[in-house]
Amino acid sequence: MPTLTFLHACTPLRFSLSLCQVERPRRGPHCSAAAHTGRKYLSSQQTVVWSPSDGRTITTTTTAAPAAAAAAAATTTTTATATSSSSPPPVVVASASSTTTTMSCNPKTIKDAINANLLPILTVSGVTGGVVLGLILRYSRDEPWTKREVMYVGYVGELFLRALKALIIPLIVSSLVSAIGSLDLSLSKKIGLRAVCYYLTTTVLAVVLGIILVVSIHPGKGSDEGITKAGEARSVYTPDLLMDLPRNFFPPNLIQACFETHKTVIVEPKPEDFVNDTRIEEWIRKYNWTNGTLPPKSEWDIKHEHARAMNIMGLVSFATFLGLALSTLDAKGKPLLDFFQSLSDASMVITSWLIWISPVGILFLVASMMIEMEDFSVMLGQLGMYFGTVVLGIFIHGFIVLPTLYTVFTRKLPFRFLANMSQAYITAFATASSSGTLPVTFQCLEEKNKIDMRVTRFVIPIGATINMDGTALYEAVAAIFIAQVRGLALSIGQVVAISITATAAAIGAAGIPQAGLVTMVMVLDVVGLPAEDMTLIIAVDWLLDRFRTMINVLGDSIGAGLVYELSKKELEKLNINANGDVERPSNEIGMDAVESSKM
Repeated sequence: MPTLTFLHACTPLRFSLSLCQVERPRRGPHCSAAAHTGRKYLSSQQTVVWSPSDGRTITTTTTAAPAAAAAAAATTTTTATATSSSSPPPVVVASASSTTTTMSCNPKTIKDAINANLLPILTVSGVTGGVVLGLILRYSRDEPWTKREVMYVGYVGELFLRALKALIIPLIVSSLVSAIGSLDLSLSKKIGLRAVCYYLTTTVLAVVLGIILVVSIHPGKGSDEGITKAGEARSVYTPDLLMDLPRNFFPPNLIQACFETHKTVIVEPKPEDFVNDTRIEEWIRKYNWTNGTLPPKSEWDIKHEHARAMNIMGLVSFATFLGLALSTLDAKGKPLLDFFQSLSDASMVITSWLIWISPVGILFLVASMMIEMEDFSVMLGQLGMYFGTVVLGIFIHGFIVLPTLYTVFTRKLPFRFLANMSQAYITAFATASSSGTLPVTFQCLEEKNKIDMRVTRFVIPIGATINMDGTALYEAVAAIFIAQVRGLALSIGQVVAISITATAAAIGAAGIPQAGLVTMVMVLDVVGLPAEDMTLIIAVDWLLDRFRTMINVLGDSIGAGLVYELSKKELEKLNINANGDVERPSNEIGMDAVESSKM
């Protein structure tokens, strides 16, 4: 590798760290002892001249920090040339004779550090300001705020959210097509397989963690005393929900898939609807229907409807197959592939503009959320135990389990990676939509964490569709909590059934706000609980939805970073085949890479 120079923006110790390692076929030349081991603090300039076995001469120069360079007394440069391709060529490293460290942090470096982190600072300020503004407005008068007044407060945030969602379709389709189309088929299979294995593993881990916590803490007290029911339950049939997944995976109309999702609805039978129906006599005799006992849901009539929600799963499947097709067409598919690449780049440019108004939009979104909250006392009762159990599980999974997986498989510390994703987490919390956060997630991964866009634009759209760790954990906890409230003792088989169903339900939950409530009915149905019991937890679901969306985005991001690290060699080989030569990495590596260096 060439010499690496690391320069911190503002720390008590400002330094330039130089390392030299020379790649060799087997046992070729290596750096001098001082340079190879040496983590030397240089005050001036260092030149490393090395020769590979093919006889080329390569010169690499690094420059120390300006403050140190000004104090340098001398600079020495030495060159070396290969004499023969059969014998190992010499390598000489020369460096300045003095060592200098600067124990200061001047205003310029402070300003640079603030500028580098200005957007996260503004975003956190927006969240804090939104909470303060919302509480002030909420308690500024005795009478409650009307829905219209809440709408006025959140109007600016609504505009920001609409602008974000407008980028979902062009980003998902163009990113997937351009990423998969630029990879060869074998590499696409490897990246896709690694991503899917990661998603399934983390989802199962989230469900297991949720079950362990809810069984250990036991937030349900055996009754629903003190729990206020809210909302209405939707009548669904579990086989219909499972069959709707493939239906949405293959949409018959791509234009319709941009704004509607297919759903199967079962219609509750009423006696007046079956005056001339021959089934009525059988039902009356078999189910004693006239005394109020309904026939099983398998006997109810079926209606196929379309809900006003984007069919992200259908768009992802189409874009994936289109990208695979373009990757097999080679030169014939290049014009169309270039179009989607340009569309993806243009969408990211718009995202970079939009992201700077996110602090203002988030401020008003959070303020309206605080005003709209019905009663804080709900968090202190029995639902408070349930709320705390879900949040505890979410944070253990998001900040212990997932970072541990990242460290184990990549041998890198995750702290800098997680810190660079803070903008995406905050946006996910404010919008409660993992799909709506996609533009910000792309921007954080590619610009701050330097993840190859071929990986991010392949992995992230799929993750936003099927990777719902927070939702899986929430549904497992909610189902067992409701069973505890009803005094139902669950067997091992029922707990296993909950875990399997919660995993499947999380995959089927679209990346839209509160989609987990729909799939929650399927989990309750597995253990024989009525769908109406879902109303027990709706009062706090709006806030839990924001926490689990944040962890869903975190899981997608860590997955992209993990898959990128595991796929580096294949991507480098693809670059060699495309360019005919190896692109050597830049001499200067930012501090982001330093602090996430290999352990």
